Amino acid sequence: MSEEVKDTDEAENSGNFIHTMIEKDIAPGGRFAGQTVHTRFPPEPNGYLHIGHAKAICIDFGAAEKFGGMCNLRMDDTNPSNNESDEYVEAIKEDIKWLGFSWDGRFFYASDYFPKMYELAVGLIKHGLAYVCELTPEQMRKYRGDLTHPAKSPYRNRPVEESLDLFRRMKSGEFEDGRMTLRAKIDLSSGNFNMRDPVLYRINRQPHHRTGTKWCIYPMYDFAHPIEDALEGVTHSLCSLEFEDHRPLYDWVTEHVDLPSKPRQIEFARLNINNTVMSKRKLRELVEKGYVSGWDDPRMPTLRGLRRRGYTPASIRDFCESIGVAKVNSTVDYAFLEHCLREDLNINARRTMAVLNPVKLILTNYPEGKTEYFDVENNPEKPEEGTRRVSFSRELWIEREDFMEVPAKKYFRMFAGNEVRLKTAYVVKCTGCEKDKDGTISAVYAEYDPQTRGGNTPDGRKVKSTIHWVDAKTAIDAEVRLYGRLFTVSDPEAGDYINELNPDSLKVLNGSKVEPWLAHAKKGESFQFMRQGYFCTDSHDFTPEHLVFNRSVSLKDSFKKKK
Repeated sequence: MSEEVKDTDEAENSGNFIHTMIEKDIAPGGRFAGQTVHTRFPPEPNGYLHIGHAKAICIDFGAAEKFGGMCNLRMDDTNPSNNESDEYVEAIKEDIKWLGFSWDGRFFYASDYFPKMYELAVGLIKHGLAYVCELTPEQMRKYRGDLTHPAKSPYRNRPVEESLDLFRRMKSGEFEDGRMTLRAKIDLSSGNFNMRDPVLYRINRQPHHRTGTKWCIYPMYDFAHPIEDALEGVTHSLCSLEFEDHRPLYDWVTEHVDLPSKPRQIEFARLNINNTVMSKRKLRELVEKGYVSGWDDPRMPTLRGLRRRGYTPASIRDFCESIGVAKVNSTVDYAFLEHCLREDLNINARRTMAVLNPVKLILTNYPEGKTEYFDVENNPEKPEEGTRRVSFSRELWIEREDFMEVPAKKYFRMFAGNEVRLKTAYVVKCTGCEKDKDGTISAVYAEYDPQTRGGNTPDGRKVKSTIHWVDAKTAIDAEVRLYGRLFTVSDPEAGDYINELNPDSLKVLNGSKVEPWLAHAKKGESFQFMRQGYFCTDSHDFTPEHLVFNRSVSLKDSFKKKK
């Protein structure tokens, strides 16, 4: 058993296996004894970050924080064909800051190293470790071989000087795209196909978002990444599990290229969540074809979408920490992500009353023109946040579903002859309702008991239900957007994900009624709507004149904790 495999196996059995491996590396006699732990987060700037990236961010920056080290932010911009742009660069920076992490000025672009990478590639050619190959992509696949047959290239033994000349001419733009590549000379019979003389450079004339047309050859990720890590002094290159088979090539580059250090690559399982897609290509299709309103649509798994939905940095970091770090891919229940948000907002979200689907409640024995006020607690989890005054009058708004003309079995809310408690106010007895010409209930009638101010019953009688309300005199209108899961199936990526889109993933309610102080809420601020769920003001569309709230998560927790 190799030392690398042994270390990994031992670490996996001890909590966060990455931290265990780092501890061993920096201990006396370890690979990086006496050195500062140095990690990096290297996103490709070709899209917005999503919840999967959040896990990598927490692992990369979290490891640096734990060991008092450093974490770089590096834009992996080595492929101009992948829609790389400055827009995504700035968005990535903003999202990382929002999560609460800092790279402390250590911000880099992979493209900063293009001259050095070219120089190092020339060095490989000079040492007989790389050659210019003229096989087309189709021919390369044809001659790739299999487990019993080695790969082939008629250009493998090309003289060094000839490869040097051709590589220089590739750089100067003499050849069309796909005409030539630079390949490492490693082992055409290797059982790891990534080591069968992999491509190090290819020709690509597409303009780069930073360097423009200065370069027409670009390094492959497997060549560029270890060089970038080494030049930046990274000790631990933490990446997702799909790069495990690429680790021998990573190590080959650090061994055979003249670099100042030799980082260690450690792989972890990437984050998969049910009922969503994580592929940037598929997310881009959802945006570009109008299935969602944009990258920050609250139904998207992007950090921008989650943020607009009302997710907090604390909830996402708690989620990433709670799911742990594993070496085996698995799928996490979306309900657990919702659970983490619910746990955070339960403690921190201010309470308010909001009636989403209103119907008028008229207290027939309450004095006309009278208004009184009740003190309502802002957050029972934080008594220090105090109370607010809520007005009460003869006409109120209640939820339409809180009244039934003919009550169902075990229905304890409003129906003729039944008593309910109006939150913090009075006990009222329903006396009936009024309907419009099409049979829709237009008003509910009740009588209040003036002896029950505050909701108490002096005679001790039991009232089985408490409902919320808002004062019709002072309530203001709001638009409420009820967001659900974007897909109807657990694994939409397994088939035609477009056909699995949930047609009911967004319901818009107009004419909802909320307490008047909410007109002064801040964009992105979160609240608990009593009995309804957790909501936030929409970061785009909310104004004091047009209140728009997004449902972040329901009150009911479907996640089952392990006992």
